[in-house]
Order: sequence, then structure tokens, then C-alpha cells
Amino acid sequence: MTTVAGLVPYLGGALAAGGLAVAATRRRELMVRWCVWALGVPVVTAAFWFGPPGIAVLAAVVGVVAVAEYGGLLSLGAVDRVLLGAAVVGLVLTVWLAPGEVLRVAAVGALAIAGAPLLSGDAEHGLRRLTAGLLGLVWLGVLAGLVSMGALGLVLFVAVSIADIVAYAAGRRLGGPRLSPLSPAKRWSGTLAGAAAGLGTLAVLSSLTWQTALAVAVGGPLGDLLESMVKRGAHAKDAGRWLPGSGGLLDRIDSLLVALAVVLVLG
Repeated sequence: MTTVAGLVPYLGGALAAGGLAVAATRRRELMVRWCVWALGVPVVTAAFWFGPPGIAVLAAVVGVVAVAEYGGLLSLGAVDRVLLGAAVVGLVLTVWLAPGEVLRVAAVGALAIAGAPLLSGDAEHGLRRLTAGLLGLVWLGVLAGLVSMGALGLVLFVAVSIADIVAYAAGRRLGGPRLSPLSPAKRWSGTLAGAAAGLGTLAVLSSLTWQTALAVAVGGPLGDLLESMVKRGAHAKDAGRWLPGSGGLLDRIDSLLVALAVVLVLG
């Protein structure tokens, strides 16, 4: 399996090739997105370079931002967001410092999230708060798996990102049947082309197994649809507006989250 150091030339080459392709299109939106990638990829790579401590810090920061965006989409109150954020960060730190206690910490986090609406006697919105909080813990808590995966987590990030880009471009060009009513712009043609590109990326990076193949080809698209379902329920186009050309952070990691979950379950 490719190491973090071994990934650096591929990441640099991909950014350079992507920059040239984007420049050729002369589309401002794509140029802005490429600039965000050019700033973000070195930061992510550096975190993985430092091993578990760096990955834990990265996963914790990403988790807090993702919880804030997720809480905003589902109109969760401050108490619910704090409890969910603390549970996600707690899982990340536990995988790093005390991996044998992960189930215990996850259970404590779930109880705390469930206890907030129960103890406050929220009969009107309690069920929504409870289900939203537990879904958030399961969905965003998989970020903790990055700490134990090491370089494989970075490989998945690269493969899923390339699959997403190819799926977007191929779907627009090839057309065909829609993948799901949850995301009318996505086509089966683009999804299959993206899966092929993702599997090719895994093969080039010496990380192609049946688990990673399912994670990228199936988990990635399902993760995108999951976020689309959440956003449609919230009547929102993006999870946030602070990331230029990309909406929010959750919009960028939705596919990765379910891909990580597939690898964790099967691995």
C-alpha cells in the first residue's frame, strides 16, 4: 500500500494537471474550486504526514465544522450541537489515545445526545432532535476511523475525490437516466464513469482490494445521496457558504464519510 510520502508526487501531479484543465475551460467557478483544493490538499497531506497525532487533530477540526453545518441544516439547538460535537471529537481522541475504549465512549456519547431532549421534556421536537443527533453521531463519527487507517484514509480521500470529479463531468456530457430523485443532476453514466476512475486510482496507488473497491464505487455515491437527502429535507442547496466555490465542508466530504464507513465495517 502506498505511503503518505509516496502519495505526494501523485497529489502534486493531479493538482497540476487539474489546474491546466481548469485554466483551459476558463470557467471562474472551476478556477475558484481548484484554488481551494490547491490550499487544502497540502494541509490534509501534512496532517497525515505527522501520523496519528496529526490525523487526530485534522479529524477533530473537520468533525467540529461538519457538526456545525449539520446542526444548521437540521436546526439543532446549541446544546445538541455541543453534545454531538463533543461526542465526535471524543471518538477521534479515543481512537488515538485509547482504542480499546471506543465502544464505551460511543455509548456515552449516544446517551448524552439522547438525554438532552429527554431531560428537557421536549415532547414537540424531542424525537427529531434524538434521531438527528444519533444519525449525526453515526455519520460524522466515522471520521475517527481516519486515525487508525493512516495512509489508507488519504488514499480513499484521493480516490473518492477523483471519482466525484469524473462523475460530475461525465454525467453532464453523457446524460442518461438519473441516479436518484434525491439528486436530479446525477446520472448513472457519470456514477459508473466515476467508479471506474476511482478504482483506477486505487490500482495506481496499490490500494485496490474488494473492500476499498466497494467503498469508492458504492459507498461514495451513497454518501453523496445521503447528504442530498438531508439537504432536501432542510430545503437547502449547500451545507454552508463559507468555502468558495464549494458550499460547505460537508459538501466536500459527504462521499468520503460513507466510503470510510464501508471500509471500517468490512475491514
